[in-house]
Amino acid sequence: MSDFSFVGKPTPMIDGGAKVTGKLKYTADLKIPGLLNARFVLSTYPHAKINGIDKEEALAVPGVQAVVTAKDLPDMPPVSRTKLMLARDRVLFVGHPVAVVLADTETAAADGAELVMVDYEPLPAATNIDEAMAEDAPLVWPNGRVSGAGDEAAHGADAGDSGDDDKEDEEKPSNIAGTSKTVKGDVEKAFADADVIIERTFETPMVHQSSIETQRVIAQPNPITDGVTIWGSMQSPFGTRLEVAETLGIPESDVQVHAMPVGGAFGAKFGLYEPLVALLAVHVGQPVRLTLTRSEELLTTNPSPPLRFTAKVGFKNDGILAAMQANVICDSGVYPTGLGGFSAFQFAAFYPCENLLLESTNVLTFKQSVAAYRAPTAPTAFMAIETIMDEAAEKLGMDPIDLRIMNAAKEGDTIPDGSEFPVIGMIETLEAAKEHPLWKNREESKKQGRGVGVAIGGWMGGLEPGAAVCKLNRDGVLQVQLGAADLSGTPTTFTMLAAETFGVDPDKIRFVYSDTNSGPYAGGVGGSKTTYTLGNAVIRAAEDARQQTFAIAAEEFEVSAEDLEIVDGKVQVKGYPDRSLDLGAIAGKAMTFGGKYDPVHGSGRQSVTDRAPSFAAQIAEVEVDEETGEVNLVNLAVIQEVGRALNPMAVEGQMHGGATQGVGWALYEEMRYDDDGQLLSGSWMDYAVPDAVQAAPIHTHIVEIPSISGPFGARGVGEPPIIPTMGAIANAVADAAGIRMTQAPMTAPRVLEALQSKN
Repeated sequence: MSDFSFVGKPTPMIDGGAKVTGKLKYTADLKIPGLLNARFVLSTYPHAKINGIDKEEALAVPGVQAVVTAKDLPDMPPVSRTKLMLARDRVLFVGHPVAVVLADTETAAADGAELVMVDYEPLPAATNIDEAMAEDAPLVWPNGRVSGAGDEAAHGADAGDSGDDDKEDEEKPSNIAGTSKTVKGDVEKAFADADVIIERTFETPMVHQSSIETQRVIAQPNPITDGVTIWGSMQSPFGTRLEVAETLGIPESDVQVHAMPVGGAFGAKFGLYEPLVALLAVHVGQPVRLTLTRSEELLTTNPSPPLRFTAKVGFKNDGILAAMQANVICDSGVYPTGLGGFSAFQFAAFYPCENLLLESTNVLTFKQSVAAYRAPTAPTAFMAIETIMDEAAEKLGMDPIDLRIMNAAKEGDTIPDGSEFPVIGMIETLEAAKEHPLWKNREESKKQGRGVGVAIGGWMGGLEPGAAVCKLNRDGVLQVQLGAADLSGTPTTFTMLAAETFGVDPDKIRFVYSDTNSGPYAGGVGGSKTTYTLGNAVIRAAEDARQQTFAIAAEEFEVSAEDLEIVDGKVQVKGYPDRSLDLGAIAGKAMTFGGKYDPVHGSGRQSVTDRAPSFAAQIAEVEVDEETGEVNLVNLAVIQEVGRALNPMAVEGQMHGGATQGVGWALYEEMRYDDDGQLLSGSWMDYAVPDAVQAAPIHTHIVEIPSISGPFGARGVGEPPIIPTMGAIANAVADAAGIRMTQAPMTAPRVLEALQSKN
């Protein structure tokens, strides 16, 4: 029997009805007087010199108010993708914005953009890592690489990559943007002593986050402060405020950011074009709205990086890990990123081993810059280690899950960065997977010509301070205020936490979306850290409000606060229900002329410093057509350790969503470029996002091993379910067809080629 009134009970999203009926307003729905619509003029070359830009025909289009180029804007160092702005002297990738047409309507802006004539002088371009690493390769940044500050840290994904270069590399420009190396123990000797060694090279492509809502932002100049107000579909309103303030050279306090409801992000909306749109608005003195089309979203934003991952793992005959080695080459596009090293770190993080060699190289190419996508680079890392674990179990004659349990991390084990694991549930998650019917009945699947594969994925979880406010109103409603964006239904969870703590029903809680001027600080929404880092701030704010409420009632009743309780929306003396006051009446006593009490205004803060790693195991059942190579996913089980499922309905939604995206990585999605740097999958006609049928039936099972610091023991749940899907499906394909797939997506032609090579 649960001790909680609301926590742990399946609860629909409080704004679900508004979302499904179209009543909820997104950035594109805002009506602002004098609004100009922006449309990019995009480069058609991966690398070219700009000899001139002719605006004349575009300016003649009715409704076009301006055509802005880099020469119209301040010249600032392009130290990151958000600071790249418009191409000034040369373009660096197909899709690089060269100019912006501003018009009264979106149609006029689009018509004008087609008529802007750009005189290009094509230059040599290296569009893949092999070309970019060649001795005579054209350089993305000939005068030395830029800093390339990325958003991986917002996902808790900045560990494991030092990005260190030696002085010679710094003095001699190259496309090598950064390297990392982690060494532990005697790797060479450990491999020499190993009984079984598996070595394979894995490749995963550039994959796009593909949220339903594309990048959207509005900027309006403030004539009083010379600042701006921003509305947008974003994950990090306070991060956006900082970026815009730095770009405009104004105080942060003069930038007001409204994080609008987000129609999907998955790591892509930590900031991209907001500073540019702010500059445009200030330049023309009018509000400006940028709404990317689907093709622009694919062509000119920040997808996940392509990775080449060479892995080598040694085992003793009893199954114990002897040595682990990884070398990761990350295609970073035009800006450096630390994601290559993080992928190597992920590979070895959750199977402790005394002998490690983890190396990474981040390479610049003439393609769009890359960024985080739900559990950035972890799907690739776990495809590598989980495929190898499966192959090793086969060679050792062991049960694949038993081999994993034998080597799985547990409390007190050392992480490659030198820290130790807290209380975690990796072993319990694997044990639950072993008992799942899909795994226990795999011999029956075999009789039907199917294969069953298993894999697990882990996520360390992000950290960031945050605060919350709770105010009691005269109608007895407790108002919860946060400065975070809403990405995945967290207001419902925060409402449940406040109701549980304060002692009222959730329908007496109102969650308020706040801008950066009125809301308390909150970090970016990502890295599976939102509920983990802000949940306790909400609890503390609700506790504070409860204590303040009791203080007023205690004076009114002339009793101790310890003698009071909240029942059915009233504060009453314990054991004397006739001695009670409505919550609204108590609030009113502090919200009136001549009142003698302080208003009930609770506040809570938290700076979590310890991580709460979480895990998801998956079991895939597939059919492989050996004549065509087509892989049909029949069933997918998701077993996830969540600490405590505060809202099981929301948790299962995350499990379904993450696993579906994992299916996309495994079987369908790939941003394909030709040798000239042209994107061949520039629309959803060509870029295959799985639908509900292709995702197969998904079966969920929740495991709860409470964390130390999370609210009521909760852990982050967003990242883990996407991580093991590629590995589970690859292992199921091996079980069904006897082939080891090392390249994703596992399309029919690739599987057929592997089948033919086997024969």
